[in-house]
Amino acid sequence: MSAEKTEAIVIRQTDYSETSRILRLFTRDFGTISAIAKGGRRLKGPFEAALDLLARCRIVFLRKSSGGLDLLTEAQLISRFTPNRQLLASLYGGYYVAELLNHLTEEYDPSPELYDAAVRTLQRLETETPPDVTILRFELMLLQQSGNLPAFDECVACRNPITSQSAPLAFWVSQGGLLCAQCQRKEFAKTAIHPGTIAVLRRLAQLDDPLADRVAVSAEQHRELRTIVTAVISHLLGRRPKMARYLQL
Repeated sequence: MSAEKTEAIVIRQTDYSETSRILRLFTRDFGTISAIAKGGRRLKGPFEAALDLLARCRIVFLRKSSGGLDLLTEAQLISRFTPNRQLLASLYGGYYVAELLNHLTEEYDPSPELYDAAVRTLQRLETETPPDVTILRFELMLLQQSGNLPAFDECVACRNPITSQSAPLAFWVSQGGLLCAQCQRKEFAKTAIHPGTIAVLRRLAQLDDPLADRVAVSAEQHRELRTIVTAVISHLLGRRPKMARYLQL
């Protein structure tokens, strides 16, 4: 076993015994890991409050060579997630970030960009009202970084390019892309997506675009974006996210 050091966000915790906890941690340098923290339930143990859900901490862990749990040996708190007490969506949004990271990231598949995006998202959820666009942008960045963001440049049926002059489009979740007006069937009539919405989606999904945080999203565009993103995430999970009903996604 070798000792590893990194920064991490606690995305799930389960009591294991009277004194220990099993944790899922999304780390900056190693992706998601599963580890046991012996003494992690003690009020005055070696980890103190560093293992609270959504806490950001510096950790040291012993990486197991087999498929067993890693062993967490140290955790130093950097910051806690402190949601807006007057806005339940702030709290639910944090739980949603944890749910997505837990289920849509792979163990030992590092993505420093996604880690940094998760940290920024949790910080914004503490202050931004409402948090709708913040949550939406994180979903898009997670899908992009995990290789699950659908292609929005062409029709998945006829392969004709999608342009700003295209007629209203439809989203075909099982094929992971858009259908142009010529390729749509009647069952897609209720999922119309306008080209302007796709342009907004592409902008919001850009990790390295500082202006993406200032993109204005109309109510109609947000509704259409939610149709796409919630469908993709539900398809990947095989179910609707548990936090979706609390956030009204």
